[in-house]
Amino acid sequence: MIHVRTRLTADFTVISNALVQRRGSAVTVGLAAYIASLPDGSSVTITALCEHFSEGEILISRALRELEAAGYLERRRERTPTGQVRTRTYFYDVPDGAPHPGGPPEPPRPRLPRKRPAAAAAVPPASAAVQPVAPAEVETPVPSADADPRAVAVLAALRRVDPRLVLSAREAAQLAPAVARWLAAGLLPTHITDHLTARLPDHLLARPAGILAYRLREAPQPLSAPARSTETPERPVVRMRNCDGCDRGFRTAEPGRCRDCRARDQLRAAG
Repeated sequence: MIHVRTRLTADFTVISNALVQRRGSAVTVGLAAYIASLPDGSSVTITALCEHFSEGEILISRALRELEAAGYLERRRERTPTGQVRTRTYFYDVPDGAPHPGGPPEPPRPRLPRKRPAAAAAVPPASAAVQPVAPAEVETPVPSADADPRAVAVLAALRRVDPRLVLSAREAAQLAPAVARWLAAGLLPTHITDHLTARLPDHLLARPAGILAYRLREAPQPLSAPARSTETPERPVVRMRNCDGCDRGFRTAEPGRCRDCRARDQLRAAG
């Protein structure tokens, strides 16, 4: 291969080689390049992306989840000045924790102020870097290498039940000892997941780590307690699941598509 290069002075986007040469799905790389080229304020919902690309909702949703898991993309629910709660997407040129090309990163990292809640805006940056949110009241920060891997796995899986429950590596390390105590008490990971995700409010006004920390302060329930659900096996268990179409969380007894996606499918079939 020989490059025939043209020096561009306008209408171009700078993307790291680590992203465009990422192994795996070409849809994921192409979607990342497209999002990186958009100006701030552009809509990157699944619906908007499907209108631009020929791929369907399932492939677009999967690509967004891969970028989010790799640290390039973050979706947060934030309150606007008018009081409305909306999902805002942040796209990072370099994922959190990765080395910066061209030299070491400038301290402090520019993303840290964006991760603090609005109520903590007056806290000095140095304090925010050590203790950004409330979970430090539950446990002293623990190095990731010392955290129980089973507990970390339980915390990482919460986002599959409720996409809003996204935790940073620091937050997971802080919450892991409390989860480990529940596991040591004999509870299964599914029981802990159900306890942490049940009856969450529609709008989270703070980082999800604070809510999880509050629920983990409760004493672990006896192992026999969850067995009550087996006494009536004929009743379906309704829990939070991700829609197969748009990846939005909704309550249902069986996996499938949410009401909005089913309605769109009916309209397409009728058209």
